Amino acid sequence: MFFGEYPYKVDEKGRVPLPPKFRRQMREGVILAKGMGEKCIAVYPVAEWKRLSDSLAAKAVTPANLRKLNRAIFGSAFSTSFDGQGRIALPFPLREYAGIGDTAIVVGANNCVELWCEGEWEAAKTSAEEQASEIIESFGA
Repeated sequence: MFFGEYPYKVDEKGRVPLPPKFRRQMREGVILAKGMGEKCIAVYPVAEWKRLSDSLAAKAVTPANLRKLNRAIFGSAFSTSFDGQGRIALPFPLREYAGIGDTAIVVGANNCVELWCEGEWEAAKTSAEEQASEIIESFGA
């Protein structure tokens, strides 16, 4: 489980560290992908990415829609691992998509980690906080 919010500098080679407590859960490497409908980079442990892949394959969708979904999700994903300083290299297409420059906000999002540019993160966080109580109430909690 990942939680918390951490600002980190992105170095000149596009590398960003993740908190040590996150790295311990990602020893097998990570998959970087576009955030699902949001301008961020999602960082999945390999096992969680496999669960996501298996879950999508089990959904009752037409073959044509499954191919489109696979292209959208897996076509822009990258596999990577940590360097000796606990950094991951962010591929340029994903950095550009998320608008990440010299700083990334690293956000724990339960089963994955999200990397945001500061402005997008502040807007997304404000929106999520405003809607959280309504969403919880919809669960009947």
